[in-house]
Amino acid sequence: MRIRILFRLLAALCLVCFQSAHAQNPFITNQFTADPTARVFGGRVYVYPSHDIRATPGHGRAGWFVMEDYHVFSSTNLTDWTDHGVIVTQNKVPWVKPNSYAMWAPDCVQRNGKYYFYFPATPQDTTGGRGFRIGVAVADKPTGPFVPQPAPIANVRGIDPNVFIDQNGQAYIYWSQGNIYGARLKANMLELAEEPHTLGELPTKGLKEGPYVFERKGIYYLTYPHVANKTERLEYATSSSPLGPFTVRGVIMDESPTGCWTNHHSLLQLNKQWYLFYHHNDLSPKFDKNRSVRIDSLSFAADGSIRKVTPTLRGVGHTDARQKIQLDRYSRLSQQGAAIAFLDTANTFRGWKTVFAGNSGWVQYNGVAFGAQKPKTVMLRSMSAAGATLQIRLDNAAGPVIAEITVPKGSAWQEVKAPMRAFRPGTHALYVAPKPTSSAAAVEVDWVRFE
Repeated sequence: MRIRILFRLLAALCLVCFQSAHAQNPFITNQFTADPTARVFGGRVYVYPSHDIRATPGHGRAGWFVMEDYHVFSSTNLTDWTDHGVIVTQNKVPWVKPNSYAMWAPDCVQRNGKYYFYFPATPQDTTGGRGFRIGVAVADKPTGPFVPQPAPIANVRGIDPNVFIDQNGQAYIYWSQGNIYGARLKANMLELAEEPHTLGELPTKGLKEGPYVFERKGIYYLTYPHVANKTERLEYATSSSPLGPFTVRGVIMDESPTGCWTNHHSLLQLNKQWYLFYHHNDLSPKFDKNRSVRIDSLSFAADGSIRKVTPTLRGVGHTDARQKIQLDRYSRLSQQGAAIAFLDTANTFRGWKTVFAGNSGWVQYNGVAFGAQKPKTVMLRSMSAAGATLQIRLDNAAGPVIAEITVPKGSAWQEVKAPMRAFRPGTHALYVAPKPTSSAAAVEVDWVRFE
């Protein structure tokens, strides 16, 4: 009996802690995630997103956002992510209305050895008015266990909590509900120290929400999603004070080119590089209430302005050459002859594939770390009804051919090996294309791995 119980505990731990390595966007692909707040605690990056699920009869509102709990994910390199499991769930928070499925965008900060997790939800008690309230759960570690406070924060009504601690140790909380609001927090991090301020000088037309505040070189940046046209884009304003007045400066990221209505974000500096965490509906292209989190690099101009970020599928970080390299999360793709598709449209969590329609297409995937030792072989998971030959080059179309792989004809996926021809140590881009002299047969690629 004890052995059986131990086995079950180990199995449960493996299910909680296992998360496939990802250096591509979206970087979490075992569930839907949105509204990512990224923080660094103890040299490790922790991401606190909301958790989209699909509505089922009696569980959530069909066609709308359905969220019942929160997970936390962590990484040391922005490439390999660990899912630490559920940290807060709706029906274990005393003040939250049971089965309300409204656990929207959260935040988490560290203060005096404690971790404070802020989250919005629908309250049971609506005597003070309807709408969302914001609560706090407290833990001794960034992964929990988090203990929710018995009541939400007094005098705060709205969504999208964000907490900022300035260099003097003063904590501020920001949130949104029609406008964006801010206020100082007491030292206990659980109560307001003053009446809320409405942060003015922001656009008055179109929805504003999701505030995220940070400081850089004495400038306070208020960043927020804003519907300036049809869907949300990410904008920012600056001030010399955490509570303003703010001056609108510009756009961080344009509207989604595919029509995802929301975006929600955070910014993080790690090892002198800034990153933008945000979301898109990659894993649910036909329903933008099921979203997935992404990362891309961000930079500042000399005058402190934020350079606009162009979304990528490649994301950030290096990919170990000995891991499965998902070419479909490309850095560059030819305009013709190559395309991306789901492996299984009925189960999008299985990911994507690269489809070469002839011998004119190509895909480039940057940031593959080979190290100093030459791999012996390269393995390709591929499929081609008529058979095809692919070449892998380093860095560009004129780079050295490091492997040439012949994919036998067949209607099923095959894992094909080929010897390494050439090698250059270090980190390189992979350039993959059908061999120019081969036939124009179609070929599909799931992943590449060096061994």
